[in-house]
Amino acid sequence: MTEPISPSTGWGVLHLFCVAAPDADSAAVVAAVSQARSAGHTVLCASLLGHKADIAVMALGPDWRVLRTLQTDLTNAGLLAVDSYVSLTESSEYAQGLPPEMIENRLHPKLPAPDKPVFCFYPMSKRRDPGANWFSEPFDERARMMREHGQSGRKFAGRILQVVTGSTGLDEFEWGVTLFAQKPDDLKDVVYTMRYDEASARFGLFGDFYVGFMVEPEALI
Repeated sequence: MTEPISPSTGWGVLHLFCVAAPDADSAAVVAAVSQARSAGHTVLCASLLGHKADIAVMALGPDWRVLRTLQTDLTNAGLLAVDSYVSLTESSEYAQGLPPEMIENRLHPKLPAPDKPVFCFYPMSKRRDPGANWFSEPFDERARMMREHGQSGRKFAGRILQVVTGSTGLDEFEWGVTLFAQKPDDLKDVVYTMRYDEASARFGLFGDFYVGFMVEPEALI
C-alpha cells in the first residue's frame, strides 16, 4: 500500500476546469468520479458558461494521491484541463474563538448543497502595494477588517454557501473561493456587496471567475 499524502489538518482540494475532447468517454468520466467518491472523497461537477471552460470538477478529501488519480482518470477519459487550482481547507488565523462546529465545517465542508445549484469559483490574494500592503498591517487591524467582511457575508445566509480554501505556496493566488448559490444573481449581489468592505476595497486582488450550475457526472459530456 502507498501511504496517503495528507495535510496535518483539513483536506486537499482540487479544482479542474476542462473542455471535452471529441472522443471523450462519458462512462469513463462517471467511473473516475465514482472511484474517487468510493475512496472517501467528495467530487462535485458543474457545467460552465462562457469561453474559459465547459466543465468544472471540484474534488476534496484527505489524500492527494486520490485527487491525482482522479485528475489522471479524467484526462484519460477525454476531459482536457485548461485551468486548475490546488488548495487546502483551512481555519484561518482570524477564526479564533469561533464555535468548534464552525471550525469543523471549514476543515471538512459538507457538500453538495442540494438547494444551491449555482456554482462559482475565483481565486484571490491580498495586495502588497506601497500604502496598501495587507501583510504589513497589525494583526488586530486585519482581524477588524475580516470581521467586517464576515458580517457582510452573513447577510447572504441561506442564499450563499461559501467555501474558502488556502493556497499560499500551492498556487498562484493565496485563497480559492467557491460559492454555491440559489440563483445566479445571488453571486452578483454577494460579490458586489463584499467588495465595498475595506478588506476587499483596499487589499483585494481577484483572478478569473468560473460560473455555471451543478450537474451529475453523467451530464458533463
